[in-house]
Amino acid sequence: MGYNLAQKIIQSHLVSGEMIPGTEIGLRIDQTLTQDATGTMAYLQLEAMNIDRVKTELSVAYIDHNTLQNGFENADDHRFIQTVAQKRGIRFSRPGNGICHQVHLERFGVPGKTLLGSDSHTPTGGGIGMLAMGAGGLDVAVAMGGGTYYIPMPKIVNVELTGKLSPWVAAKDIILELLRIMTVKGGVGKIVEYTGEGVKTLSVPERATITNMGAELGATTLGATTSIFPSDETTLAFLKAQDRADAYTELKADEDASYDEYIKIDLSTLVPLAAMPHMPDKVKTVEEIGPIAIDQVCIGSCTNSSLFDMMKVAAILKGKTVAENVSLTISPGSKQVLTMLSENGALADMIAAGARILESACGPCIGMGQSPNSKGISLRTFNRNFEGRSGTADAGVYLVSPEVAAASAVAGCLTDPRTLGEFPEIVLPDHFLINDNMILLPDAPDKAKDREVIYGPNIKSVPLGHALEKEISTKVLLKVGDNITTDHIMPAGAKILPYRSNVPYLSQFCFGVCDKAFPERCKKEGSGIIVGGANYGQGSSREHAALVPLYLGIRAVVAKSFARMHKANLTNSGILPLTFADENDYDKIDEGDSITLCGVRDAILNGGDIVLKDATKGIEIPLKADLSDRARHIILAGGLLNYTASK
Repeated sequence: MGYNLAQKIIQSHLVSGEMIPGTEIGLRIDQTLTQDATGTMAYLQLEAMNIDRVKTELSVAYIDHNTLQNGFENADDHRFIQTVAQKRGIRFSRPGNGICHQVHLERFGVPGKTLLGSDSHTPTGGGIGMLAMGAGGLDVAVAMGGGTYYIPMPKIVNVELTGKLSPWVAAKDIILELLRIMTVKGGVGKIVEYTGEGVKTLSVPERATITNMGAELGATTLGATTSIFPSDETTLAFLKAQDRADAYTELKADEDASYDEYIKIDLSTLVPLAAMPHMPDKVKTVEEIGPIAIDQVCIGSCTNSSLFDMMKVAAILKGKTVAENVSLTISPGSKQVLTMLSENGALADMIAAGARILESACGPCIGMGQSPNSKGISLRTFNRNFEGRSGTADAGVYLVSPEVAAASAVAGCLTDPRTLGEFPEIVLPDHFLINDNMILLPDAPDKAKDREVIYGPNIKSVPLGHALEKEISTKVLLKVGDNITTDHIMPAGAKILPYRSNVPYLSQFCFGVCDKAFPERCKKEGSGIIVGGANYGQGSSREHAALVPLYLGIRAVVAKSFARMHKANLTNSGILPLTFADENDYDKIDEGDSITLCGVRDAILNGGDIVLKDATKGIEIPLKADLSDRARHIILAGGLLNYTASK
């Protein structure tokens, strides 16, 4: 029996374990990337490890999230990251150079390599055949130090694509269709691997759109790792256009490869789709939703900001004017894209139509500016539409393709672009503009030893956990429902993101979307646990959603189920992730209950189950600690930094 593509790359990077689904494996990491919202903390953790020089083949630090500088905080973080990068052997992509995933795809991605990034949409690299995974910053720091990355061996889902997309139907519609089929919980413990004749009809930017938004399937949030396409002649053409043909390797599954699950999508049957508020899998056709009035359209993000997407948008807008009731923003994904748009005239067409051109950064996707009006309806080509993520609590955000977005911006309402007539033919150039002058190379080792790492006053120490006690007696300080995202736990946005390197300040916003009194309650009690529903912690890779509760004294989270990355981040921080043995027991416990986790250290040490005694209710609730042997020892030590130091 042959190997599928995911298995081939895993096998060639396997450090420990066997490729048996559900069992822990350790992987060698070739490349890493960070962005500045998570990067400052990742580099503080790297500095805490006393690593002279990173051990990866390539590590890149990108500045693309916290680029709105209305105070000194973001600029100080950028300076800190730059000086660490120069000292420790990391390339530094300066502000304005572009969104990490777009730039990495263009300039650094290599088929067959492993990529670990402190951003949940790192699987974008799967568009050129990388095993590209999102993780918490501490896992990325450990990988930069030469450490192994550990995950449960995923199941592999074969998504066979047949046929060809019809005019006005986009790659975004493919991933929205898969979200409709699999839901945001459907990727539990799985890698999504694309095969079939339909793959050949998709360009690399289209493939990258699909792998990028694969994060919302659960492919990075619930249990698995990534999405991946084969590396073929289309990949080679893309790399040649970037002057990187030497990076090409043909990669595909063996003819007799097997998969754990099979899904087939006929591309020719797809129509324009949209994900409705407030979840990426609430998918309907644009025609079904109808011509609802809209207030805002935002085009860009790491999902849809390539030159290919921008050229389609420019062609639709050319000679037209944005509707008077609509504010249209456009964010090209990289300096390369923006420069090429300016040189070929497409940028002028966008500006003439009334588009507001934003810098090549994440911007509105993470709530960094461009929040909609109150109760506003915003169409976005982004990957997430979680409630409040836009910066406006009562806004309704729809996720759509660039074609739907541009057509709707002109019409003033949600519009099926098939009504526009003949589809404009977009041909990608054989050669892209190559100018890497905004990527700084690190200092040579002999010079690096004299490089000073510069800390700003907003940069505080990394909070550390402590060794697990024999038992934990405390209170339930918060109870929340299903599908709690990292945006609920630790919100993003222009007002909060500048403090990602200042956990004490950040703590006052923890769970602000759910219960603004939570931080004060934590400070009053000194310690506590959180009770959550299913899919607790879905969303981004931000480890602040674990570090801030740790700072506030949270010792454990008891939930029906966890998102993979958040569970890993809780473990790495020293917070115990526990699940109900019987999900119905969730209803038996309430906020304010006094509880004891009995014999918890012995149970974690020896692999037994844990009993929660609820003194308020006079009941006992059995819990499970589904942790690998390594994760158990991390919890016992009080977190990965403590565990690493002990080793």
